[in-house]
Amino acid sequence: MKTGAVSNTYSKLFYIVLILFFACEKELEQSEEVVLFEETRDLNQIKASGTLKALTVYSGTTYYLYKGRPMGYEFELLERFARYLEVDLKMIVVNNLDELFEKLNSGEGDIIAHGLTVTSNRKEAVSFTDHLYLTKQVLVQKKPDNWRSLSWGKLKKSLVHDPIDLLGDTISVRNMTSYKERVNNLSEELGGTIHIDVLPGELSTDEIIEKVVNGDIKYTIADNNIANIMSTYYPVLDVKVPVSFSQRIAWATRHDSEDLLNAVNDWLNQIKRKADFNVIYNKYFKNKKYFRRRVKSNFYSLNKQQISPYDDLIKTYSKSINWDWRLVASQVYQESKFDPRVSSWAKASGLMQLMPNTAKELGVTNRSDPEQSIRGGTKYLKQIWKNFESVTDSIQRIKFTMASYNCGQYHVFDAQKLAAIEGLDKNVWDDNVENIILKLSQPEYYNHPGVKYGYVRGLEPYNYVKQIFERYQHYIQFVSE
Repeated sequence: MKTGAVSNTYSKLFYIVLILFFACEKELEQSEEVVLFEETRDLNQIKASGTLKALTVYSGTTYYLYKGRPMGYEFELLERFARYLEVDLKMIVVNNLDELFEKLNSGEGDIIAHGLTVTSNRKEAVSFTDHLYLTKQVLVQKKPDNWRSLSWGKLKKSLVHDPIDLLGDTISVRNMTSYKERVNNLSEELGGTIHIDVLPGELSTDEIIEKVVNGDIKYTIADNNIANIMSTYYPVLDVKVPVSFSQRIAWATRHDSEDLLNAVNDWLNQIKRKADFNVIYNKYFKNKKYFRRRVKSNFYSLNKQQISPYDDLIKTYSKSINWDWRLVASQVYQESKFDPRVSSWAKASGLMQLMPNTAKELGVTNRSDPEQSIRGGTKYLKQIWKNFESVTDSIQRIKFTMASYNCGQYHVFDAQKLAAIEGLDKNVWDDNVENIILKLSQPEYYNHPGVKYGYVRGLEPYNYVKQIFERYQHYIQFVSE
């Protein structure tokens, strides 16, 4: 073989090897990208993280704040499901309904916990759980302003009684909802056109129904359980005309979260057999008195951004300790549920549940007086705060302060000493000192030579801090700073 031919052969081999090398490298890169893309957060990952992330919508039946307490049909069921999984619950409010599916499939949440109608189109994007309940869609329309003085015949003539009467008219609904889908199907079924006025996705069904009440829009469509409960507060509404057959309402998970989907369905199968399941449904969709009382309240988050009657006092005195007033409000709720007259078995009383001797030292002469109680309570928090200068993280320092407010700072000092002995960080509450304070109700720990102040019911400060911060996260969702 000639030298030139050999050289040519080697050159070809070199280029083939080079091509194969880059092809393999590219394949490796692609396989790494696929692995990253296919990483999922299913039941095992949720349990390992200790938190279930639920995507939901802020509305008067799903999730809201009332008198300082987070509430809602979906919220109460989610609390029970999280306990079933033995994890914490994190509520993620999606301001725009159109984003629910996008945020679920991008991994921002684990489950959509909102009253979703099961449709074929939606099944392509998500996996639905077993249904929570059945409902049907109804037309929401407004009676004439003078409807009470009209004869039955005139009132009847003023309203739509059959969907066919809607041909040529306009119905206002959000985009990407089963309501819009239903209007399109009605047009097709009736052989005509019902025009659609597309509303912003951030509007809740409650707010859209209120637009009908106010005359801003003529018609909308809603699930009959929501429409019926709204009509108890707004008698001017007519919600009697059905526009669909019975439909299933469910939650949704990603297609690749099969274990989570099975866990939800197993849990639903169990809870549906219990009276509690129907009690929760009736509370939000059947109890008309409760709904009217709530909607009339200033401390219902869909009305105003108020947590309690004492918001102004809490804001004023929170400045003295430089804490977010919503966090202090959560602590006040934990202590008294905003009832200034409440007293405990240990003789603590008032909004901040001050003990008689503590109140005296703080200059509080009337513990039932809201202003004195909040002033005294925040002053006491400031005193405790100063004793944890070694805790550099402000959130951790707040947690030490709150735990001390609950059970006494000397028990917390004991827990810090034991934490150091056990190789934990004595200046970190989360997963460190909080775990030790739980143990101070056990003889081998409260009798330890390093423990000076003995037994404490550690579950109380542990839950106290955890529940205040959990509630605070809800307050942040509903009330601006």
